[in-house]
Amino acid sequence: MEKITLTGLLPEEITERLELKQNFRGVQIFKWIYSGAESFDAMTNLSKQARTTLSEKAHIFSSKIAQVLKDPDGTIKLQIELFDGRAVETVLLTDKEGRKTACVSCQAGCPMQCAFCMTGTLGFARNLTPGEIVEQFLYLEKVAGKLDNIVFMGMGEPMLNLEGIRKAIAVLTDKRGRELSGRRITLSTSGIIKGIYDLADNGPLIRLAVSLTTADEELRTRLMPVNKTNPLPELKKAITYYAEKTGKRVTLEAALMKGVNTTKESAERLIDFAKGADVNVNLIPWNPVKTLDFEEPTQKEVRDFVNQLERAGLNVTLRTRRGQKIGGACGQLGKTSEDSYRS
Repeated sequence: MEKITLTGLLPEEITERLELKQNFRGVQIFKWIYSGAESFDAMTNLSKQARTTLSEKAHIFSSKIAQVLKDPDGTIKLQIELFDGRAVETVLLTDKEGRKTACVSCQAGCPMQCAFCMTGTLGFARNLTPGEIVEQFLYLEKVAGKLDNIVFMGMGEPMLNLEGIRKAIAVLTDKRGRELSGRRITLSTSGIIKGIYDLADNGPLIRLAVSLTTADEELRTRLMPVNKTNPLPELKKAITYYAEKTGKRVTLEAALMKGVNTTKESAERLIDFAKGADVNVNLIPWNPVKTLDFEEPTQKEVRDFVNQLERAGLNVTLRTRRGQKIGGACGQLGKTSEDSYRS
């Protein structure tokens, strides 16, 4: 009999799937999992016989940590081996204030094929289960201690696995377990319009970030094929709808590439796109990937771009690049060893 994986289940589902006679036992097991229990033997308020029976019918995790990479800047990347032998990567980022954020993958590989992203070169295997998503967060907490935030912006397009993410969020925010606040959860999409409306209308109430990259329609289509079926005018309508429906400001994200999307014209197009919308702008200099034909922007390019947006009244954040030495930076996920990142 195939064992049941518990990380993607709520207490009531644990009770049902394990055929427990008492409902509170499901709650007990759930609490143990999100208190850091790695085995049923650690669940000391269950009888020895109950723990033995549980270990025969279920396991807590379906995946395992295959590799841990640590950058001198404090970034940690885990390569997670899934039950079917596939692998995903998840990253812990720590900011200047010491806040810890988990960047979690939602798919094995990615179907979006963004030209500037390493993950897009891997192809697409499958969606992750809710349990596989939750396990990445739990593994990072085991390695780095309690985390403050979670961002769905690792490998894959979150809007194409929205139901899996919804279930993972339900598990992580449940008050009987980890009790993560929805205010600390962000979903980053390449711009799937249907998903943005779905999230606005059906929740959960979380923060939304859109990887815009450029507001030049032709250039964005070349860089991000998603733009062919999710054009900028309709994307802006969806972003505006989300902000109005949820009361949450949307973040526009752009990886800046030398001579590609850093020109004055590029800045003007972004300014025009943001006009009238309740948005912040997050910029990050492109992180190098040897197999991709782009270059990091110069400091002057970045400075001039930021200044132009700020003069237009936009709220701009220039993100610090972290995790480059272990391939844990934005757009680099999909490499598998520390040697892959050394020049």
